[in-house]
Amino acid sequence: MAEKTHQAYPMAPANGYTRSDGESLSEDELKRKKRIKCFAYIGIFIVFQIAVMTVFGLTVMKVKTPKVRLGTSTLTDFTSSTTAPSFGATFNTQIRVKNTNWGPYKFDQGIVTFMYQGTPVGTVVVPKGKAGMRGTKKINVNVSLNTAALPSSSTLGSELSGGVLTLTSEAKLTGKVELMLIMKKKKSASMSCTIQIDVSGQTVKSLECK
Repeated sequence: MAEKTHQAYPMAPANGYTRSDGESLSEDELKRKKRIKCFAYIGIFIVFQIAVMTVFGLTVMKVKTPKVRLGTSTLTDFTSSTTAPSFGATFNTQIRVKNTNWGPYKFDQGIVTFMYQGTPVGTVVVPKGKAGMRGTKKINVNVSLNTAALPSSSTLGSELSGGVLTLTSEAKLTGKVELMLIMKKKKSASMSCTIQIDVSGQTVKSLECK
């Protein structure tokens, strides 16, 4: 009796389709390209974040020195004498503390001094205050000016006779700029002004500050 032989055949896929080696490589290539694209997006995002942080640091977080200046000024009760050289007046002005930072500038009490040839002829106190973010603090003051402290050798008489009296004014405010509620940096605001007074007109002829 002859023996029956059975030949084994490979099982076919359930869907009747067999994936070739070429298709397998194609899918791997697609996955590799997706990974590369993903890494590229991450790299672009990191570069963008670095750029934003750099701009932020160079603008918002950069602390600038505030400025203090004299604003519009007038004279009242002006008197002068060329015989015994002297003058007296009330100088009405506005002290302006300008803050260009992205955070408030809190300053301590300071003093503005008015001088004739380096000798004080009047002072006024600047009270403790705050200039807001990118804002200007304005303080109206009236300063009494007189020549009681001037030396007898001054050239005041010739200036009064010439019709133009030149004064200077200086101030310095100390304080701190506060950024993001966490960073505080000390900054001092200073001022140096030249004031020319029209003696006959009893007015402020010019005012220049730096």
